[in-house]
Amino acid sequence: MRRKLAIAGNWFLAILVAGLVAFVIRSFFLVPATVAGNSMQPTLKSGDQLLLKKFGQVHRFEIVVFRLANGTTYVKRVIGLPGEHIAYQEGQLYVNDRPVVEPFLKQSQQKTVLTSDFDLKTLTDHDRIPANQYFVLGDNRRISKDSRTFGTIERETIIGRAVGVYWPFEDITYFK
Repeated sequence: MRRKLAIAGNWFLAILVAGLVAFVIRSFFLVPATVAGNSMQPTLKSGDQLLLKKFGQVHRFEIVVFRLANGTTYVKRVIGLPGEHIAYQEGQLYVNDRPVVEPFLKQSQQKTVLTSDFDLKTLTDHDRIPANQYFVLGDNRRISKDSRTFGTIERETIIGRAVGVYWPFEDITYFK
């Protein structure tokens, strides 16, 4: 009888430790999120399940999930970093007046104008992106509600940075 209790106790302890490890990872390191809407197509589809990392520095062209003050959660791509000047002219992204290639755009998207011309000053009344803020756009620029609409986002509103898609199985993707 003692042997059975010891085995059961060991199993209970193993399950408890595994649960605690999973809780810590889920709470502090990796978080799941679901894409809702078509603003990130063709990169992400509505219903895709993302894995987000909650730590580290935000980089240009990373996909982030954030929540605005009104409670709405968005999935967008970081285009501009703090201190930068952003503009689009004839479908070309300019960062600090230099053209920048957007490698994530498909060939067919690169040959068409995805957004009307704008510069940061026109949209936000700032010459440069303020400290601890980011300029974000959806990949499907024609329908995306993003920094062109609600302005730059604050670092504190970012829930996480996309590591990849883990569901559906046929769409599993890792983002660099």
